[in-house]
Amino acid sequence: MSDLHQQWRGRLGQDHEHTLMAAHYLAWALLELGRYAEARVLNQDTWERRRHVLGEGHPDTLNSAHNLALGLRMLGDLQAARDLNQDTWKRHRHAQGPDDRNTLRTAHILAADLRELGEVAAARDLDRDTLERRQRVLGDDHPDTLNSARNLGEADLTDCTGSSRETRRP
Repeated sequence: MSDLHQQWRGRLGQDHEHTLMAAHYLAWALLELGRYAEARVLNQDTWERRRHVLGEGHPDTLNSAHNLALGLRMLGDLQAARDLNQDTWKRHRHAQGPDDRNTLRTAHILAADLRELGEVAAARDLDRDTLERRQRVLGDDHPDTLNSARNLGEADLTDCTGSSRETRRP
């Protein structure tokens, strides 16, 4: 993927849609490999280029923001991840609606950020809303719905025990 990204960047230019797509998937692969610092640099660049070329609310721009926020989270910068996820969630809601799968994915991750930053009530409210929407849109047995149910259950468990457990990635 790295070679493809370099070739397209050389032939098509840094801001061409195919170059940006290759950069997006390369950054995702770096995240999956645990190379968070490298992924952050590439995600930041891809997000900024897509914002410039495609606009703030374009689905590809929002996907790049999602990847960047995941990388920030994995690097321990929870506040920056939360802020970016909050903005991305609002843009998803505006562009695709509150029941869109990407909107719900971002809400799910934002709730995890909120919970880890100690904003437990806001996280629980967002988890509850996300679960209800996923049940309606995806059904009770869809893996995303089950993830939302688990997060809400963990939030309720935290309320009962007073301690929190690490939130898993969606």
